[in-house]
Parts: sequence; structure tokens; C-alpha cells
Amino acid sequence: MIYLTDITLYRGTKELLRNANLQLQKGEKLGIVGRNGCGKSSLFQLLLGNLIQDAGDLSMPVSLRVAHMLQETTASSRTAVDYVLDGHKEYRRHQAALLHAEKAHDEIGIASCHDALQDLNAWELQNKAEQLLSGLGFSTTDFLRHMSEFSGGWRIRLNLAQALIQPSDLLLLDEPTNHLDLEAMLWLQNWLQRYQGTLLLISHDRYFLDQIVGGILSFEKQKLLAYNGNYTKYEKQRAERLAQHQQVYEKQQYRKAQIEDFVRRFRAKATKARQAQSRLKELERMVEIEPAHVDSPFQFQFREPLRLPQTLVTLENYAIGYDKPLFQDFSATIRGTDRIGLLGPNGQGKSTFLKTLVGQLEALNGKLYPSEHLRIGYCAQHQTDVLDTSASPLQLIQRLDPKVHEQDFRDFLGSFDFQGELVDSTIAPLSGGEKSRLALALVAWQRPNLLILDEPTNHLDLEMVHALTRALQSYGGALLLVSHDRHLLNNTVDSFLLVRDGKVNFFEGSLEDYEMQLTIKNGDKSLSLPKKIQKKSSNFRNLQEKNISKRGAFERQQAAQRRTELKPLKDKLSKLEIKLDDIHKKLEFIKTSLADSNIYEISRKDELSEMLKQQGELKNILSTTEEEWLLVSSEMEAIQAY
Repeated sequence: MIYLTDITLYRGTKELLRNANLQLQKGEKLGIVGRNGCGKSSLFQLLLGNLIQDAGDLSMPVSLRVAHMLQETTASSRTAVDYVLDGHKEYRRHQAALLHAEKAHDEIGIASCHDALQDLNAWELQNKAEQLLSGLGFSTTDFLRHMSEFSGGWRIRLNLAQALIQPSDLLLLDEPTNHLDLEAMLWLQNWLQRYQGTLLLISHDRYFLDQIVGGILSFEKQKLLAYNGNYTKYEKQRAERLAQHQQVYEKQQYRKAQIEDFVRRFRAKATKARQAQSRLKELERMVEIEPAHVDSPFQFQFREPLRLPQTLVTLENYAIGYDKPLFQDFSATIRGTDRIGLLGPNGQGKSTFLKTLVGQLEALNGKLYPSEHLRIGYCAQHQTDVLDTSASPLQLIQRLDPKVHEQDFRDFLGSFDFQGELVDSTIAPLSGGEKSRLALALVAWQRPNLLILDEPTNHLDLEMVHALTRALQSYGGALLLVSHDRHLLNNTVDSFLLVRDGKVNFFEGSLEDYEMQLTIKNGDKSLSLPKKIQKKSSNFRNLQEKNISKRGAFERQQAAQRRTELKPLKDKLSKLEIKLDDIHKKLEFIKTSLADSNIYEISRKDELSEMLKQQGELKNILSTTEEEWLLVSSEMEAIQAY
């Protein structure tokens, strides 16, 4: 049993906890949630003994074995297997003692060390380390590679393996799914489900939490609030508590109507798609849990594309890679309405493919035909590394569009929770999550008609991931998404590309089908699957990947009809937007003029009267024009939904 009693904790001058209480039972599995900077990682440091509380008491059993995952590691000449085994401190201690006893010819010491190693099943630990490495995506040739040969993301996986090999009563994992692909994440999910000790898990992946934890510990107003059940149940419980306030309730209903409208549009568009069925259930469930996020500081949207061509990019016999192709002979068309998720293990070419599409890498072969009006918004895994850290968020976004009024930028950044001094201060001291938010804001401002996102949820907290899901649902352009976040994929894309074994094919099936295929392929019968999927497993063995890039004649006919119907509406919408822009400029001029005290002199009475009259007329015209714009937009949306 672990007790935190009336704990107060500061980091610098920031108060993270005030009179907080917590009881951890043996074998509990808790998800730790809260906004970035609220103190989740600091709680771990407190339990590890690296921080001391400012007030209150922390009681932990003296014999408690605690394992945790390091967040950083340096390059070294240690092999991958040796580095993982280093995590088993007791094993290494007895190994060193045995070596010392052998050098001293201490037979009693040698026998004692052998007994201790036997108790640890030391002769099986090498195999256990290799199993952990395999599960986390390392090949057998990686086992003896030096740490210095691995990239930062793979070193984090080694840190995770090192934490898992440690015998522990309490396991602390801080964002373990960052840098994992879906295959490795499913393996880790299964491993944690079988873990016998107490688990505290910080994760921004709601689906991952749902499969593992039986309770949620939430940081709220410097307190630790415990909720029974997984993350989904936590959302419902929190929503019920927040909904007691009338103002919050009204906001909930507004968002509920938005999501229900999205569900209707999605159903109308994709009722016959296999993957639509599971995703619709996800979307409908979101109506119930949405109120739990009503107090989120993130309320952003991707600005609507200025133009949305029917066809954005056409690929012919495309090949990508470095010295040799990762895949080749791929032909496909990306249309303005496509929303595609990329599946496949790390190292198969998903990120390389995206980098080639945006022009950061050259294709090895084939042709790419972009639309004349193609406008790509790209957010890479390591996008934060290329941000100018000497600039402020305001300066970075102003560089994209210098003519825009500063207040418009401030309002937009505010929707990403960049407010006050944070907007004008340099970004160098920002956290990884804050920089990731800023990178998304810069992409969202640019009005892309093809949005390409590579693991966008890394370093984001759950509230921001939820806000990103909402924003992608309402985004009007095409989407290519690489993510290990199954909830994000389920709620934002409507088809999948599978990149694996040197091939790219459209995957006909849902994300659940893909998970089951991985389970069958890996022969992991211990992995827990929903019963409905287990029943389908025998049929699914015969499911073959099909390339559905060639659309049927009926679909092409529908697309042509949509283009015909949309053209006059697009033209009308464009004219209305020009008119709205002109009205806003005139109103802004009047507003500036009215701020000048000289306009209120008696000699300028008639000029003031005329200006106020013109302002009133413009506001009436603005209201009428906005209503017309909304009607045309709704009509276009209805046509595009079918």
C-alpha cells in the first residue's frame, strides 16, 4: 500500500499539488491524466525519491521494488541486449559479485552467487531480453548493435525494454507509446495486461488506456481525483459532474449537435464501407463523452482551403527509398475528399513516402502529377526540431502571412492555448508538447487542401489530442495520416493504405480487422481481442488485401455529377468571400476612424453622422451576406457528402 497524505508539491514557483491525497492498492493499474505541465511526471519523480514534497507525508513499503522508464539516453558502446539486461540491477549486482569471487578464488562466495543467480532464473534472462526486444520491433540483427547506432526513437524503445525486464512491484511508465508503431503498441498492450504489479501509466492514447487501466487519476486544480473504470468511463463520470452547471451544459449541447451532424454526414458518405461500421460506433460514442472536455483550453480548427480541386495528386509507378526502394510500382490518385490512414510497421516506408510527397526527398522512380492548386500542409514527427527557437509564436506565424492584422494572429494562437506572455516570448524554453502544438498551429493557419500528418500526437496531452480529433473531423480538405493512436485513426480517416514488405495496397477492412490480422500473423493467441472479432477470426484468415485505387464507373459518374453541381456554388462562394473581405476592410477603416478623437469635434458632426450611418448599413449587409455564405456552404457540404 502506498499513501500520499496532504501532499503539497512545487516545481520552482509553480504549485503542482496542494493538500493532495492518494492511496495505491497492490496490483492496481491507473492511468494518470492532466494537462501538460500539471505535475504528472513530477508525481513519478516524487515516488522515485528524486523529489521531496513541500508538505504532507509519503508512505511506501521499504521493500517496494520500483521500475520506471527513462526518458532520455546517451549513445554508448553497449549492445542492445546488454543495455536491456542492465535494467535488472540485482542480476548485474550478483554477476559482478561472482566475477569478484572468481578472481579471489572464493569458493563459498562463488557458490553463494550461483545460488542467488539461480533464484533469479538468470540463465533465462538473455532470452527474456531478446523477447522484449523482438516484441518492441527490433530484429535479431539489432540485438548486438551498439547503442550509438540507434536513433533517438529506438533508444527510447530500449529504455522501455529495460524498464520491463526489471522485477518490480510498482511500474511507472511515462508516455511509453511515443515512437512505437501499432504493432509494437499491441505487443506492449498485451504485456501490460498481464503485468502483476501496480502500474501507473501516463499516456495521451485513450484507446491504449482503455485496454489496460481499471482506474484514472486526474490532476484537477492541484488535487488528485480518482475515478473508477477506464478512460472512457472517466470521461462520462467527469462529464456528469461538469454538466451540473447550466452554462457548461449549454456548451455541451452545442458540441453534441456538431458531432451528431458529423456522424450523419459520415454515414451518408460511407455506409457501405467495411471500416465505416466500427468508426460510426466510435463517433456516436463521442457524443456521450464530449462534455468531459468542455473546459478544454483548445478550441482550434484548420482553416478551410481556398481551393479544393477534385484531384490533388496522381502517382504513376512510384518508388521511394534511399539506396534501394522501400516500395515501388505504386500508382494511385489522391482526391480532394480522400481521408487516408497509413498502416504498417516502422521502417517500411510510411514516413519516407510522406517526405517524398512533400518534396523533402526525391522519388527513386515514377511520376508525381500535382494539381495546379495543390497546397500541402505537412507536420512531421520531428517538426519541432526545425522551429526557430529564437522567435516567438507570434513572430513565427506572422512570417507566414505578414499582411494579416496582429490581433487575428493572437486570436488564432489563443485557440491553441498560446496566450499572454507565451505569445510574445521565445519558444526555446517551451516543452515538447507546447512546441508540437505550435507546429500544428502553423500548419493549420496555411489553409492546406492536402494535410499530411506524421505521428502528430507525440508529446501532446489527452486534451490536445481530443481537440486535434475534433479539428480533423471538420477539416474540409484531403488527409494523409500516420499515427499509432487508434482512436484518432478511427475518428478521422475513411480508408487505409497498408505499407508492408515492399508493397503498398489499400486495406479493405477496419482498424479492428488489421489488429486481428497482426495477431494471427504473429501467432499471439494470448492477446485479448473483443469477442466479436474472435468470432470473425476464422473468416478473416481468408481476407486478402485488395488494391481499390481503381474506382468503378458508377463512382466516376457520381464524381462528375458532383463537380457539375459544385462549380456554380463554388463560384458563388468565392464571390461572397470577396464581398465579405471588402465589408470587413471597410468596417475596420470606420472602426479606426472612430477611434480618432478629432472625429468628434463639432465641425465634423456631419462626417461623424455619415460614418455611423455607413457603419450600421455595413453591419446589416455583413449579417445578410454571412447568412447567404452559410447557406451556400451547407448546400455544398450536402452535395460533397454523397
